[in-house]
Amino acid sequence: MPTDKLNRSLRDLRISVTDKCNFRCNYCMPEEVFGDSYKFLPRNQILSFEEIVRIARLYVKLGVRKIRITGGEPLLRQELEQLIKVLAGIDGVDDIAMTTNGYFLNKKLSLLHQAGLNRLTISLDTLIPQKFKQMAGQQLQHAQVLKSIDTALECGFHSIKLNCVVQRGVNDDEILALAHFAREKKLTMRFIEFMDVGTLNQWRMDKVVSAKTILDTIDQRFPAKAMAKNYPGEVANRFQYEDGAGEFGIIASVTNPFCGDCTRVRLSADGKIYTCLFSSDGLDVRPALRSQISDDSLLEILRKCWVKRSDRYSESRSEPSDEKTIKRVEMYHIGG
Repeated sequence: MPTDKLNRSLRDLRISVTDKCNFRCNYCMPEEVFGDSYKFLPRNQILSFEEIVRIARLYVKLGVRKIRITGGEPLLRQELEQLIKVLAGIDGVDDIAMTTNGYFLNKKLSLLHQAGLNRLTISLDTLIPQKFKQMAGQQLQHAQVLKSIDTALECGFHSIKLNCVVQRGVNDDEILALAHFAREKKLTMRFIEFMDVGTLNQWRMDKVVSAKTILDTIDQRFPAKAMAKNYPGEVANRFQYEDGAGEFGIIASVTNPFCGDCTRVRLSADGKIYTCLFSSDGLDVRPALRSQISDDSLLEILRKCWVKRSDRYSESRSEPSDEKTIKRVEMYHIGG
């Protein structure tokens, strides 16, 4: 199987199925930029399910074993369960997961589970309804996300995780409350350092709550100890509660980068391949997909893209470089 210039293998494919989202979180799609007049991708520029499946099949030949469905908000893509059913049936795919804001999840859970979705990650940045409106959108109802979490627990998913992007002065005062919420429901909470993905979220280092601060805050109330990672390349550092009430994770891309173990490639909704979350541009494979190119030729394009990869942005973030001034792909475009 191919490896990149830093000897990293390819194991994970993240597929963005839409660039649209109904939330306007300030760390991803701030309202002042993505207002009512914002123009999302037209339908003819979005990859069809057949095109997505073709790319996925080829990536499996290059070593991919895990697929994650993302957006925007993936459940805005109609009949998503049909795509998941086909992806889950690809020989060599061991795991199908999805990251969602949970707002439309309640109505789709049974269909998604039956289609072969193994794992769910649901965003939960706050437990306070009014703060939820301030963070995600005034018209949104926090209770709808909480209902989806409860319904997901009843559906029998193999794994359900909750993601919280921690921002200083925004929701860092809820770290313990969120940890307690997940403990009570026997779910895994994952706290994520606020990252400088894209160029629109007004990221500053002083807005970052470090992994150490998050861990110390939880450990003082719920003593915890470090756990081994489930597999090489797992992004979260894992911690087990000493009283046996499960575990939580911290994703520390800013203060403790994990570029050296990164095995992920991303496919955007409009057919671009990104080899790093912080990429400035991607390889556009949509023209090739819509030509008469053979699978072997397309496979070689994907292989070459990976073997040329040398991305390590999180490790080089603090190094002097002109690259940090280059416009980077926005999170909503490739799903984080």
